[in-house]
Amino acid sequence: MRVGVIGGGQLARMLALAGAPLGVRVHALDPAVDACSGGVAPLEVAAFDDLAALHRFADVCDAITFDFENVSAPALHELEVLRPVRPNPLALATAQDRGAEKVLFVRVGTGVAPFAVVEEPAHLAQAVATVAFPAILKTRRFGYDGKGQIRVDCADLLEDAWTRLGRAACVLETRIAFERELSIVAVRALDGELRCYPLVENLHVDGILSATLAPAVVDPALAQQAESCARRVGETLDYVGVFAIEFFDVGGRLLANEMAPRVHNSGHWSIEGAITGQFENHLRAVAGLPLGDTAARGLSCMLNWIGELPERNAALRVPGLHWHDYGKAARAGRKVGHATITAADRGELRRRLALVADLLGRHAQIDPVLARLG
Repeated sequence: MRVGVIGGGQLARMLALAGAPLGVRVHALDPAVDACSGGVAPLEVAAFDDLAALHRFADVCDAITFDFENVSAPALHELEVLRPVRPNPLALATAQDRGAEKVLFVRVGTGVAPFAVVEEPAHLAQAVATVAFPAILKTRRFGYDGKGQIRVDCADLLEDAWTRLGRAACVLETRIAFERELSIVAVRALDGELRCYPLVENLHVDGILSATLAPAVVDPALAQQAESCARRVGETLDYVGVFAIEFFDVGGRLLANEMAPRVHNSGHWSIEGAITGQFENHLRAVAGLPLGDTAARGLSCMLNWIGELPERNAALRVPGLHWHDYGKAARAGRKVGHATITAADRGELRRRLALVADLLGRHAQIDPVLARLG
């Protein structure tokens, strides 16, 4: 079985590594000649909207998926005629548009922050009447890791913020005072079976995920809210594959923030921390294979390496630490790798994280995690 991945970054790389034991070969397509999946899988270098290249790519694949949102939904529609595309282009198009995402969450009965769409000058006054300030203005498309968004403290600053975002189509939403960010990763099979990984807690620095604690400590009713939302989203989109939904925890009520129609950074812990990792389960779904168990093996903490890798030899001295180098050149703000620290209980996880902080000089990143562990 050959699965084509549109996009050749670290997610495609980890899909390729997960596919090998299953006998599933991953092929990637990316415009970057040095896309990091090329180190472990065949790489076709072409633009995401190069239809001739996409047709050649489809010829060597049995099914097609993608590893990030900013690929061409119309191109995937064309490929559907040739090969199964999983998840389908509708799911991609919905997740590419923050406005459409909000409408989807409302449709399936999940709460969201008060929001308004801003696409033309007349919408500014309407947005001010709908959304309480302080607020945040986000482009409807092409925003991730804190990009494409500006905090707006009062109504008088809205037009200037919109101008700074190029007067693009945007969503204005009230800034929510939330206790923590939680996310759920789910996988849905061809026959409609859906399995959820445990809710996890995410910590961010400068809008980029810094650490994920798995599983999160939550009331069972809160976990049920998240799983119900995931189930309804999967059914509504007729989804096949892995997807993630990020939530704000507001006093025991979940408000949906956004959806990712793919394997997700907050699910990286599952490679070592769950019985079946998200990358393997995504390929199982795309290839029409039975889904694997999504239960956690114990406790885990995933640490993102942003900008540059820390000292590997020191990190590998930590018991239960699993190292992932994406093969990328160092660059500010770039995800170049991660590590997942596994443990049997909270005390052991605390001790191992404290050792990572000491050995790597990562107290600024890890101390907030230790505070959450209590």
